[in-house]
Amino acid sequence: MKVIETEYKGYLFRSRLEARWAVFFDACGVRWEYEPEGYVLNNGQCYLPDFLLHDVDGRAGGDLHVEVKGKMTKDDAAKINQFSQGKHPLLVVPGIPDGDGIGDIESYCREWGRYGFPSFGGGPYPFNFQTIDGDYYVAHPSINKQGKFELFGDDSSYTMDRDDASTVQAFKLARQARFEYGQTPRVRKVRV
Repeated sequence: MKVIETEYKGYLFRSRLEARWAVFFDACGVRWEYEPEGYVLNNGQCYLPDFLLHDVDGRAGGDLHVEVKGKMTKDDAAKINQFSQGKHPLLVVPGIPDGDGIGDIESYCREWGRYGFPSFGGGPYPFNFQTIDGDYYVAHPSINKQGKFELFGDDSSYTMDRDDASTVQAFKLARQARFEYGQTPRVRKVRV
């Protein structure tokens, strides 16, 4: 099945999934760029991360690359692993988490972060700090209580500073974004 290129905010995304992640990042109020720069890896292959997020709060503070993957191949995994071994923190994300509450979203991230792509054995694992800082730990993209985008670790002591309602609303906006008939979702920073 072929993915559908999608236009949003002046960018032509390679898929609707990428465009929906852009809607999520907008709802979180994080500054992002789409495919801003490609890299030549140590083995000579080229790699172009999907997003570069700026001024991320928390453990993965600063700039963070994001790779959107609907499915993983061995070639994709090799490039991601080689890129993230260097000095480039990279969050791998699959589909937009589903659910009506923060518990549903946490479960979605936890399942992917621990077990990865069902048809692909091994890493890189989506929603996992392993490709960010080398620590095998589930990462939850969220909005903190200061209204900034942050990756929270899979531990209640870390998530105490997360704004659960705003995070759930940002994911809902991303899931509900429609592009089918040339529509452009109107997204504003979420603050519940």
